[in-house]
Amino acid sequence: MRCSLLRPDPGQRARLEEIHDNLQARIIEAKREGWLGEVEGLQVSYSGVKDKLAQIDATLQRKAAATELGMPSFGSISGRASAP
Repeated sequence: MRCSLLRPDPGQRARLEEIHDNLQARIIEAKREGWLGEVEGLQVSYSGVKDKLAQIDATLQRKAAATELGMPSFGSISGRASAP
């Protein structure tokens, strides 16, 4: 199981999309200018951003597909009201 600190925050999806688009434009520019070392480095970063976006999408998809089991809350089985 992965450490939760390594999971990307779905709230950061818009920012990651901006980074994705920027890297894509920079890769095109680097290829046009013949900056082969730059292209390689940018492609590594681009791959990382794509992976993070895929992780966010998978997390959101899992949450959307979750099944409510109707499990009672602790407060309802202990006879105590839970704090909000």
